[in-house]
Amino acid sequence: MVEAIKIWNEPNNLSHWDFTIDTDWREFANMASLGARAVKKACSSLCVVMGGISPIDPRFISLLSSYGAMESFDAVAVHGFPLDWNHWQIDEWPEKIKEIESVCSLPVWVTEVGASSFGAEDVQVFGLKKTAELLCGRVQRIFWYSLLDLPPTWEATTRHKESEGSAYYRHFYMGLIRADGTPKQSFDYFNPEMGICQWFHFQDHRLLSAIRWLRKLGVKKLRTGISWADWHRPDAIAWFDHQMNMLHEFDTTLTLCFTPPSRGKVENITSPPLVPEEFADFASQVVSRYVLFDGWSPEGVSMKIDG
Repeated sequence: MVEAIKIWNEPNNLSHWDFTIDTDWREFANMASLGARAVKKACSSLCVVMGGISPIDPRFISLLSSYGAMESFDAVAVHGFPLDWNHWQIDEWPEKIKEIESVCSLPVWVTEVGASSFGAEDVQVFGLKKTAELLCGRVQRIFWYSLLDLPPTWEATTRHKESEGSAYYRHFYMGLIRADGTPKQSFDYFNPEMGICQWFHFQDHRLLSAIRWLRKLGVKKLRTGISWADWHRPDAIAWFDHQMNMLHEFDTTLTLCFTPPSRGKVENITSPPLVPEEFADFASQVVSRYVLFDGWSPEGVSMKIDG
């Protein structure tokens, strides 16, 4: 079932929101507020989470608060990768949580935290164990990123380029499961008190195998997404009906993000939309269909999954 809706992903990171267009984040604040209110109007009991900020920056939360954007949210989310991309050490996690709590009264969720096995699998094992030690019991939700490595023939869905060297390639080694479908050392150290964040691409061939691995890990809490851009593709509803049917056994946090190129100020998924109310309408449609089951039922397209 869907237990939370998360509005956008890393809005203070150029890889997910073009702040060269929206230079003071006013457009984001407006769009996010409209989306959160639309979710609450459709289902007042549903938890609405402000998109995981990366970097963890209390000034950004204060800025959104100054616009009144945090008033419709129930939690604020942060992302952190101190062993790969951030300029702080893993032991600083408690302090990073306190920084956000100092400027916001909402509960803090850690909706992405991870460590790559790019250099050595032992590093990922250390990161996994240390993260659980520092965060379990400290915050309401923790989602380890991620379950699956990216296939080497894919591209990371960000603006990172190969010219960034290992910073780019670390994206491909964040999973507990290698791209060839075999488990890494870290698989045996996963703490099921945490959830898993796993993005699924449109018509992702890995969906069924991912569910088998999630079951083996004892995962109950899952974070994934429904891309607004993909929502505009041909056959999108059929795919997302299938995805949500397969994931119905998990308590799922659904992230709504990525602007359809045809609906943005520029033709890029990171663009502010031309009409922010259209994002709110998208959010309302998702809640209506996959939370309130208006026009869709998880039993309607059920499929047996062995294992």
